[in-house]
Amino acid sequence: MKTIISTLALVLTATFSFAQKADENPNAPKISFEKEVINYGTIEKGANGVRNFEFTNTGKEPLIITKAKGSCGCTVPSWPKKPIAPGEKAKIKVKYDTKRVGPISKSVTVHSNAATPVKVLYIKGKVERKPQPKTTPKKESSSMMSK
Repeated sequence: MKTIISTLALVLTATFSFAQKADENPNAPKISFEKEVINYGTIEKGANGVRNFEFTNTGKEPLIITKAKGSCGCTVPSWPKKPIAPGEKAKIKVKYDTKRVGPISKSVTVHSNAATPVKVLYIKGKVERKPQPKTTPKKESSSMMSK
C-alpha cells in the first residue's frame, strides 16, 4: 500500500512539474523598468506629483498591461492601453496627491502578460508645507513720532 501511494505521489509530482514547464513561454514578453523606485525627495505641498516609470518590452512577443493599481486613492497610475511591441519603450504615469503633508511610501501594482505577470513599483519621499513668508514689523516713520 505504501508503495502504491509513493508511486502515485511521484507520478503526480512529475506531471505537475511537466505541466508547469509546458506553460512557460520562452518568447513571452518581459517588462524591464529603468527604475522600480522613484524618490520624490522633499517637495512642497501642492507641487507637481506626476512621475513616470519608464520600461521596455525586452521579450519577443507584444506586452499587454491589463491593469495598474495604486496602494491607495492618493496614488493614481495610468498606463498604455495598446500592446507594446518587442524592443519598444513606454511609461506608466503615476500621480501622487501632494495636498497630503507627510511621508510618501506608496506602491503601484502592475498586471500584464509578461513572463513575470505582476510587478510592484514604489514611490517615496516627503511632502512639506510651503514655508510662510516672514513678515517684519512696520517701523513708524519719523514724521509721525515728532507729533
